[in-house]
Amino acid sequence: MQKKKFKIEGMHCTSCAMSIDGELEDMDGVKCASTSYAKQETEVEYDEKKLSEKKIVEIIEKAGYSASST
Repeated sequence: MQKKKFKIEGMHCTSCAMSIDGELEDMDGVKCASTSYAKQETEVEYDEKKLSEKKIVEIIEKAGYSASST
């Protein structure tokens, strides 16, 4: 398992953060996701054998936000 932080742009409220968490946690290979609206970032614990950083960014962008690994 790997833990990685991603910078998020485009969140407007805590509901946005909860939406990102839900999208990520639905993915096979994600153990947990914790998104902070105040910090404008998310921390994801995931199985790097099942999921790549690139795929995590794609999931966040598909939800309507911009993301980059930190």
